[in-house]
Amino acid sequence: MAKPWLKKNPIMSLWLSTANRVAGTLRGQATAQARRQVNAAAARLLAPPALKAKPRRKR
Repeated sequence: MAKPWLKKNPIMSLWLSTANRVAGTLRGQATAQARRQVNAAAARLLAPPALKAKPRRKR
């Protein structure tokens, strides 16, 4: 007797391929955004402090 769960299902295959493509795209976008945030935070922490302008004397 053939096992029905081992038969090929082209509709399921197309659906899973599309789902994997979407998941990969979302994962890539989330990773890129996380890297941008980490790089921005590191840049703020490692940057030298901004120099304050000295007040001018009135004559």
